[in-house]
Amino acid sequence: MTDRIALWLFLLIVLALFLDYYIQGWDGLIFLGAKLGDLIEWMAFWR
Repeated sequence: MTDRIALWLFLLIVLALFLDYYIQGWDGLIFLGAKLGDLIEWMAFWR
C-alpha cells in the first residue's frame, strides 16, 4: 500500500466518522461496535 492510498483511506474513515457523529450522533459507530462484539463472541464459540 502506498502512502497516497493510505492517506485517502484515512481521510475516508475520518469523513465517515465525522458524518456519523454529525448526522446520527455516534449511533452508527455504536451499532457497528455491538455487531463486532457479537461476531467476536460467535467466532470464539466455534474455536
